[in-house]
Amino acid sequence: MPPPGPAPAGELLRIDPLELRFPFELKKQISCSMQLSNLGDDYIAFKVKTTSPKKYSVRPNTGVVSPRSTCDVVVTMQVQREAPPDMQCKDKFLVQSIIAPSGVTVKDITGDMFTKESGNKIEEVKLRVTYVAPPQPPSPVPEESEEGSPSRTSESENGDGHAGGFTRALRERIEPQENSIEAGDLISKLKEEKNTAIQQNQKIRQELDMMRREISKKREGFSFIIVIIVALIGIFLGYMMKS
Repeated sequence: MPPPGPAPAGELLRIDPLELRFPFELKKQISCSMQLSNLGDDYIAFKVKTTSPKKYSVRPNTGVVSPRSTCDVVVTMQVQREAPPDMQCKDKFLVQSIIAPSGVTVKDITGDMFTKESGNKIEEVKLRVTYVAPPQPPSPVPEESEEGSPSRTSESENGDGHAGGFTRALRERIEPQENSIEAGDLISKLKEEKNTAIQQNQKIRQELDMMRREISKKREGFSFIIVIIVALIGIFLGYMMKS
């Protein structure tokens, strides 16, 4: 990277780049960096803020840039579960900088130094966030034949040409989705079978309860008949003995 040119008049820190570009991928932590350059003779303290503090981590988010030196700041975007509409990002970053006392260290930097009440002249630079497509793996370089010409036949046979590389990339993206769909279908099917088994079990229990009630009623009726027969026999025997 070529050394930064002279900073515009009145600019405390030169920031490069002025746009944070993230190669967006789902379920993956992504980082990008920016460089803060102090081209003057003063110590410059800085603080980095963002509109989405839970979404990004900034290391370091505060610091000191010595005269005629630079500081690299790494911004990391946490894992995202879904992509924004049209891959448009509305997040913003703000870099605040002030002239600090000579020899100041990071431990001496506080948030109060970047408030209007401190009396310090605060310079602010806003940075945009842009999502870009992740870099594609390089296409395989075809081997040259003895005459120095590319071996196109071997590319087509082995599927290592541009078409083969595209097919592999497409297959790598589709296969996990197909596996996910198959797993989801299997889980749904198992849940349906489980619900059906539960319903059948409840139905069997209801039928057993009904059978138990019917058997109980039959036993009560049978006992009553025996009592009547025994009573009639007793009456008959008593009548015979009296006779």
